[in-house]
Amino acid sequence: MEIKIGLAKTAKYAMEVCGDSCDIAERPHGGISAIIADGQGNGLAAHHTSGWVVNKAVQLITDGARDGAVARAVHDYLYAMKDKKVSCTLTVVSADLDTETAVISRNSNCPVIVRTEDYESVYDEPVEPIGVNRHMKPLMYEIPLEAGMLIVSYTDGIAHAGRKRTGHAADFDKIMEIVRKNKAEDAAFIAKSIMDYALTLDADKASDDMTVLVLGVTEGSSNPPRIEQIEVTYPY
Repeated sequence: MEIKIGLAKTAKYAMEVCGDSCDIAERPHGGISAIIADGQGNGLAAHHTSGWVVNKAVQLITDGARDGAVARAVHDYLYAMKDKKVSCTLTVVSADLDTETAVISRNSNCPVIVRTEDYESVYDEPVEPIGVNRHMKPLMYEIPLEAGMLIVSYTDGIAHAGRKRTGHAADFDKIMEIVRKNKAEDAAFIAKSIMDYALTLDADKASDDMTVLVLGVTEGSSNPPRIEQIEVTYPY
């Protein structure tokens, strides 16, 4: 099998930097993790918070920490560093080849969508962000990896797109339609399509920082070359 990851991110309109951060970490026993974080507020202060959170998460994952422990440890650091006054959402989506499972750690007000050939699940139970409540716990989900699986998450800039302009937030059914119409091979396309939909609602002037994460599991070719690929586009 092969793991495909698509990430799309944009800053709030007229802001020089995005308050969201994202990154990818290779797991020491096989597999890969994708991390997205949304720092409180916008601009440089939010960027510093989310960037610090993501960098800490990457370090802990590559050191071999389990995803639930990663969320707790990063929370403890942020709680101490910002004196429990700054919050940050954090979602970690992992393809763990050691256990052959997808592991999701969620501290976000936005859902995580899982679609396979056999079922759909939306994980959207209420949960606290990291950084402000001493006894914070992440919501954890673990499901078997299988070809055709898609896992999608995003930050609240996507969920709230259109609200300031029209009074109506993004239609979750439209996001699900994008997910359902595409395959695991199209992870990058799905991420860009959801981003394009949200930006359309905001008339191409994002009302908040926006990030979309898509992880897809594909069959892979019968004799794949062992080449790992990452493609990045960074506007300036």
